[in-house]
Amino acid sequence: MKTNAAVLWEYGADWTMEEVDLDPPSAGEVLVSWAASGLCHSDEHVRTGDLPAPLPLIGGHEGAGIVQEVGPGVPGLAPGDHVVASFLPACGRCRFCSTGQQNLCDLGAMIMTGTQLDGTYRRRARGQNVGAMALVGTFSQFGTVPEASVVKIDDDLPLSRACLLGCGVTTGWGSAVNTADVTPGDTVVVVGCGGIGSGAIQGARLAGAEKIIVVDLVEAKRTNAFQFGATHFVTSMTEAVALVAELTRGVMADSVILTVGLLEGSMIDDATNIIRKGGAVVLTAVAAMTDMTASFSLMMLTLYQKRLLGSLYGEANPRADIPRLLSLYREGKLLLDETVTHEYKLAEVNEGYEDMRAGRNIRGVVVHDH
Repeated sequence: MKTNAAVLWEYGADWTMEEVDLDPPSAGEVLVSWAASGLCHSDEHVRTGDLPAPLPLIGGHEGAGIVQEVGPGVPGLAPGDHVVASFLPACGRCRFCSTGQQNLCDLGAMIMTGTQLDGTYRRRARGQNVGAMALVGTFSQFGTVPEASVVKIDDDLPLSRACLLGCGVTTGWGSAVNTADVTPGDTVVVVGCGGIGSGAIQGARLAGAEKIIVVDLVEAKRTNAFQFGATHFVTSMTEAVALVAELTRGVMADSVILTVGLLEGSMIDDATNIIRKGGAVVLTAVAAMTDMTASFSLMMLTLYQKRLLGSLYGEANPRADIPRLLSLYREGKLLLDETVTHEYKLAEVNEGYEDMRAGRNIRGVVVHDH
């Protein structure tokens, strides 16, 4: 079948609209009609080359849609089911899935190859194979994807909002709830109020944090930050250190979560200086693959027992946590509508990323035409 898709042909170039030939699902795969796709920063990292992937590549790894066809050997899914794409697959059988660490599933090794799980392709354009970002390639009207990469959800939930659970919101929420292990009364600093940062703020709020200090260079995001649950907002780490010292009477923050657009090594030193003894720095933001510049006081890690923690997908278990978070959304406790600043057509994907780079969006969403 034919599908329209946004394809990246070379690093640094814009996404281009292409008509793509799409094969039907093979064993363990489903054909999904994507209704919406979130514009996540990770696709921008691929475009710039900070997160290398084989090109050409159909972008998009946050998506929600409706199953159209089911391949052989697919349990629990049927045509008409509504699903969210999980940017990290969960096989349910490897060591990590079977011990409640689905975000570390062994199949995750395949997400930047562009191929299907069997190493082959299902998409072609301009006479050559085209890969799919994170196995799903949701910047496309249709996609043939692994069953391990989709999570069934209730039919009454809006797909244009459910798509955000495929990466950003779940990653941010989990960074606070799972990795930082925020508890009632905590003081939490969230650096960056974008797609992941807005989820981290809400995760900290839902976990009972007393003080949530948001740091973002864009002053216009102040109102959004308070809407998500921030108690304070500043535009620099210098301001944040002074404010946290005042609010905690010198004890400092229990945790800081770095959710900036591009992580740089120098940011880690600032983060370790804002946490208390025994506090945690959570690294959720993506750095350039070649960045080896992290610098901070190693002695502080020992003498002050400070912790430096990586967080992939917020340590979430997508098959359990995506429905869980959508239940919180249904109850009005998790804000998704409020995170979406603008909706775009697929042909406007470059405009959406320009808005993101300029700080005009908390979240942009592509709504597909069918």
